[in-house]
Amino acid sequence: NCDDALVSPLPPAALTSSSELFSTHSPSFAKLNRRDGAGGWSPLESNEQQWLQVDLGDRVEIVAVATQGRYGSSDWVSSYALMFSDTGRNWRQYRQDDTVWAFTGNSNADSVVHHKLLHSMKARFLRFIPLEWNAGGQIGLRVEVFGCSYKSDIADFDGRSSLLYRFNQKLMSTFKDVVSLKFKSMQGDGVLFHGEGQRGDYITLELQKGKLSLHINLGDSNLHFSNSHTSVTLGSLLDDQHWHSVLIERFNKQVNFTVDKHTQHFRTKGDSDHLDIDYELSFGGIPVPGKPGTFQRKNFHGCIENLYYNGVNIIDLAKR
Repeated sequence: NCDDALVSPLPPAALTSSSELFSTHSPSFAKLNRRDGAGGWSPLESNEQQWLQVDLGDRVEIVAVATQGRYGSSDWVSSYALMFSDTGRNWRQYRQDDTVWAFTGNSNADSVVHHKLLHSMKARFLRFIPLEWNAGGQIGLRVEVFGCSYKSDIADFDGRSSLLYRFNQKLMSTFKDVVSLKFKSMQGDGVLFHGEGQRGDYITLELQKGKLSLHINLGDSNLHFSNSHTSVTLGSLLDDQHWHSVLIERFNKQVNFTVDKHTQHFRTKGDSDHLDIDYELSFGGIPVPGKPGTFQRKNFHGCIENLYYNGVNIIDLAKR
C-alpha cells in the first residue's frame, strides 16, 4: 500500500531548481498533469548541470517516480538520473547493480512515463537530473513521486553516550545471534556495539577509519589469542553522513556479515560454538565498569536506526 502520490499535495515552495527560464517556467509548476504557468519547469540553459529538487517534508519511503514534459511544448527529458538526501546537503545517486542508474524519460510533452524502483529509497529530498532531452527543444519536466511515510526508531549518539541492554540473567549463552541496524555518521571511528563475558568471549562492531570491523572471540580465555579471535572488515567511506545497513547472522561458528549489499561469509576460530556474554550489551560505546561516562574506546558519534538484537527492538525498549 506504499503508493501515495507525494508531490501533488506539496506547497509550491517545496519544489526548487538549479535555474528557471522565466518565472512562468519555475519549478513550482513541475507537478505531474498540471498546466499552471508555462506548463512545467524549464531551466535557463539546457545542460547536464541542471536539476529539479523536491522537498518531501519528512523522511519517506520512495518506491516509484513518474515524469512528463512541459505541457503543449517541444520540451521534454528523454533520460535522467536520481539523487536523494536526508539533509539537502549530502547527496547519493540512485544505483542499480552497483552502477548509477539512468531512467528512460519521455518522447513527447504529455505522456506519463512511470518507473517502479527496484530498490526503494528512504529520503526527504529527491533530485531529478536531466541527462538527455528533445533535440528539437529543451529541458521540460513535470514529476510525481510515489511512496509512503517511513516510520523508524532512531537513537542519536553524541560521542559521550551509550545504550545498555541488560539481560534477565547474569549470563547469556547463545548458539545463534542476529543483529540488524542502520547507521550514519561523519566520524570515521567509534564503537557501535559490544558485549563480553568473563570467560573471554566477546563481540564488537566498530567503525575504524571509515570501515566497519566485526570482532568475535568464541572460546575460553585460556585459549591462545590467535586461535580464538576473528576480525572481518567491510565497506569504506562509511562516515559520509548517509545511512548504511548492517546485518550480522551467526549460527555456531558460521557468520554472515553484511554491510549495505555486500556480504562476507566466514567461520570463526576457537573451540566453542556458543557466545557467552555477561550482564549486558552496550550500543554506542564500551563503558568502563564503575566509572559512569568513561569509555574504553572511542564512542560512536552519529545515529542508529531500527536496532534489533535477536528480535528485540533495542531503541523502542530504551524509549519505554
